Amino acid sequence: MNIAMLLSGGVDSSVSMRLLQDAGHDLTAFYIKIWLEEELAFLGECPWEDDLKYARAVCDQAGIELRIVNFQKEYWQEVVATVISEARAGRTPNPDILCNSRIKFGMFYESFGQDFEKVATGHYAQIEERHAQQEFFLKKSQDPIKDQTYFLSRLSQAQVARALFPLGGYTKETVRVLAARYGLSNAARKDSQGICFLGTIAFDKFLEQYLGKKEGNIVDLETGDILGKHDGFWFYTIGQRRGLGLSGGPWYVADKNIEDNTVFVSNDWRSEEMARDVFVVNDLNWVSGSAPKEGSFSVKIRHGEKEYPCAITFLDEDRLEVRLKGFDRGIASGQSAVLYDNEYCLGGGLIM
Repeated sequence: MNIAMLLSGGVDSSVSMRLLQDAGHDLTAFYIKIWLEEELAFLGECPWEDDLKYARAVCDQAGIELRIVNFQKEYWQEVVATVISEARAGRTPNPDILCNSRIKFGMFYESFGQDFEKVATGHYAQIEERHAQQEFFLKKSQDPIKDQTYFLSRLSQAQVARALFPLGGYTKETVRVLAARYGLSNAARKDSQGICFLGTIAFDKFLEQYLGKKEGNIVDLETGDILGKHDGFWFYTIGQRRGLGLSGGPWYVADKNIEDNTVFVSNDWRSEEMARDVFVVNDLNWVSGSAPKEGSFSVKIRHGEKEYPCAITFLDEDRLEVRLKGFDRGIASGQSAVLYDNEYCLGGGLIM
């Protein structure tokens, strides 16, 4: 099979490439350059040069061609501008979800991927093909901690059909063992943390660059008392605990008023405003191409193992109500809610 392998410079995509090579596939590796080093250099280092160095090293070792493609302009338009716009509106976007659907399995495929049968990445996820129905299903990986189907939830059926995830049947521990066995130069390299296009740069510093600072009040949700000041509501998300600088806590961000730049906090996470069990989701995307029937599923509100049993009810074609069996204190507008039917990722949408 002729495969485009997207390399990040990390251990996961590198092991994926070697596994595909061992299976006898014809590979061309691609490094997608998205770092905004010119715009953000003064904030700190973007490690894209290190990433590229490792990508080159593993390709040289394997004898696989590495091509570098520059998608900085496209990434800015499709991902970064959306993140800034959403933050300005008081919402909590997920840039990694946008990157996968719009760049890696979107613009990259449109520009280069059509010359290949599949586009492979180092994501921890699985794809199940059902030949009789000619359908492709997105499934959780064998590693529940590393599972990344949450970040892939906005892929379309056409995108899933051309995607390949070699690590879906492996745990992270096994991948590290394989990396050492292959003698990869990045075998012991730490996993990347934070937002994909920022590297080690703090998200608050990024937001400050584009949205600035604006002093506002931090208000006790229950009493209405002003407890302190903040530099702008866009630096806070619902459920946040760190960075408030308040005594007498723990305090949690419970709500935001973007009209008067007020951040409301509570030290009672069980309060109705914080501990919610019902929310509405819009901007829906279904991996299969069609919506599931109403009923009982499970939902992730953020990346990780935590998954709530839930029931869904459609309000119209592009909105549904999710009712949790339990309460969550970090349900924020703009977050992605992703639905699962046991091990299958169905898709989802944005919390209103």
